[in-house]
Amino acid sequence: MKIAAVQMDVTLGDVDRNLSAIESRLREAVNNGASLVVFPECAVSGYCFSSLDEALPFAQTIPGPATERLTAICKELDAFAVFGMLERDGDRVFNAAVLIGPGGVIGSYRKTHLPFLGIDQHVNYGDRPFDVHAAGGVNVGMNICYDSAFPEASRCLTLLGADLIALPTNWPPGAECVASHVLNTRAMENAVYFAAANRVGEERGFRFIGLSRICGPDGSTLAASDNDSETILYADIDTERSRNKRVVREVGRHAIDRLADRRPDLYGPLTEPHSLERPGGR
Repeated sequence: MKIAAVQMDVTLGDVDRNLSAIESRLREAVNNGASLVVFPECAVSGYCFSSLDEALPFAQTIPGPATERLTAICKELDAFAVFGMLERDGDRVFNAAVLIGPGGVIGSYRKTHLPFLGIDQHVNYGDRPFDVHAAGGVNVGMNICYDSAFPEASRCLTLLGADLIALPTNWPPGAECVASHVLNTRAMENAVYFAAANRVGEERGFRFIGLSRICGPDGSTLAASDNDSETILYADIDTERSRNKRVVREVGRHAIDRLADRRPDLYGPLTEPHSLERPGGR
């Protein structure tokens, strides 16, 4: 499968305009051979809302109008897409990512780790276990932006069978190291593909840095943007590589398997509750 990561600008609070832009770039990517296309975090709504009340009119259910509109395009193109949006569930709102295909919503994810920034100051913490979904023969897991700073998130998706981790993101200045180094590390340490689609442009004084990237299971960079201009990155996915976790470097003398060689019996402190105060008193 060929995948694509779309680096694009987003307009705060203009859902129709953003969906039209997503549709246009989805068509472009598929016309260039991609079967699965990843879009940025909050690509439907924008990100820098100053309050939950301001954001609420732009939050939608899943399934809902946005997923139905993009499903129609995926059905027409026989393609899959991952994109970010604000999900409304009763009186709760989540920063969410959705995987859709020709048949509709395949799966969704609610952001687990929330920084003190933009809409993440106001939404609810993700409340669902990590999950992996099949799309065209590729097992796809989803994280969102800040989640990539926590290796446990990627490792959970790997243990659940992910071939590809899709990361819709809104990186601001300060995240350059994540874009340039962390994604390659997450891919390498889990032997999975990693596709990060960052946005560009500005919202309310925040600039977004681009630097989208697709990494291979050995940690190599398969495609990358080195700037904050709109672009589309492409790379090929070979599930045989992501499913063979044992790497033989010299037959009979050197082999590693970062899943089989784990020592979970010693990792207890990772799951102990902590009492550290979260920003904003959350």
